[in-house]
Amino acid sequence: MLLNIDPAAPGPLTPGIRPRRRQVGALFGFLAASWLVSLLGSLPIRMNSTWYAAAVKAPWTPPGWMFSAAWLVLYASMAVAAWLVWRQQLFPRRDALRVYVSLLVLNLAWPMMFFGLYPAMGSAALWLALAAIAAHAVLAVFAVLHFGPINTAAGVLMLPYVSWVLFSTSLNLYAALNN
Repeated sequence: MLLNIDPAAPGPLTPGIRPRRRQVGALFGFLAASWLVSLLGSLPIRMNSTWYAAAVKAPWTPPGWMFSAAWLVLYASMAVAAWLVWRQQLFPRRDALRVYVSLLVLNLAWPMMFFGLYPAMGSAALWLALAAIAAHAVLAVFAVLHFGPINTAAGVLMLPYVSWVLFSTSLNLYAALNN
């Protein structure tokens, strides 16, 4: 038997299980929080994307639409992973959920640094953004390490996120070195 699976039958009268309505509401809350961060993080990209269009980019940079599509899916999987952790009551979850909130903060901070500060600070903004995304990558690994023992599926759901953040870090490094 897996240690992170609650063997109790679901239902509102079972100790340790939240009512279904509350679980669905929490899932929508996690999704809304993630997508709100996505929306807010996209504002500096939309407002300051002209310099990026002319910037020297890594040869492995995907087309712009792929970033939007990938982040939409990654924010959803991150929200579902956090929800799976939240609903598990057999293990302490506070630290894991703090990691999730910290990831949302870094997800919001990076585009503000990379896109928002570049017009004023130039390449220094790209190096600052690199430091932020490197911290983001480390924190994403911590998320896997915190989520996995609580809920295996949650840990696995975070793996594509880690991969994408590492990939994005390589793009940020290339931009910082070449712009």
